[in-house]
Amino acid sequence: MKSKIWLIGASVISQNYFKVLKALKQPVEVIGRGESTAKSFYKATRHKVKVGGLNLHLKKSFPHTAIVTVGVEELFDTTKNLIKAGTKRILLEKPGSINLNQIKYLESFARINKSQVYVAYNRRFYSSVNHMKKLINKDGGILSMNFEFTEIINRVKPYTRPRKVRERWLIANSHVIDLAFHLSSKPKYWKCWHKGRFNWHPTSARFCGSGITRKGVMFSYLSDWESPGSWGLELMTAKRRFILKPLEQLKVIQFGSTKIKNIKFQNKIDKNFKPGLYKQTKNFIEKDTSLFCTLSEQIENMKIFFKVAGY
Repeated sequence: MKSKIWLIGASVISQNYFKVLKALKQPVEVIGRGESTAKSFYKATRHKVKVGGLNLHLKKSFPHTAIVTVGVEELFDTTKNLIKAGTKRILLEKPGSINLNQIKYLESFARINKSQVYVAYNRRFYSSVNHMKKLINKDGGILSMNFEFTEIINRVKPYTRPRKVRERWLIANSHVIDLAFHLSSKPKYWKCWHKGRFNWHPTSARFCGSGITRKGVMFSYLSDWESPGSWGLELMTAKRRFILKPLEQLKVIQFGSTKIKNIKFQNKIDKNFKPGLYKQTKNFIEKDTSLFCTLSEQIENMKIFFKVAGY
């Protein structure tokens, strides 16, 4: 009999995880804090939430495996308390923390306690990304890339988040940068610049940089939160230019052509569930960790995020 995974948090993202866990026929215990989110969760899923917060329930028992979906400002303490209680496998919603020292602490604390913790960057598991990687391998690998992480400010409304989170928004919503360097390897030599500011994000609003990764991939990025734009990623091989914009879709320009064509691929799972979440959760349950971001890798990521944003 499968042991229950504890799903910590009762937000909308938690509802998305629950939908996946139910489809995978995985027993789950949902742990939340207040009655309001518990009622919303039940209305959406018909599954009851155990309220009162994690620490209350850890006094009685602890899970072997947990998925942490609480707010960004609560990720660190929640994960630390799970490890301390004895939890051995944790899928931790990105970015794990907006504080580099806290990520370093979790990495050390998890290692000492023999707990495996993975940061949930679900874009790594998109069907579009998976299909593109197969085509890139056929072409002999990536030669160069460029990416954009411009935010649609009026849609994501980061200025409504807690102060500490909004002042580190590039880290809190770091999907594109993580995906870019997951595909091409981490930067080896690079320079970057940043200008502008918002009241809620005082260090920077425009971002530009370029360099070479450890695998020799040349890269550049340009993002402007003060101007219209969106997330996007382009990867060039000797035969094709692959375009992920939006990231859920895959387009291509063949060598010798300028015409952009759509590439069809199997993406039924990403239509039925939040994109990337089904494969990410399934891989986590089945202990296939090859695509996951470890805490050690997230320490490297955090240093990149800090440099990009000027934190």
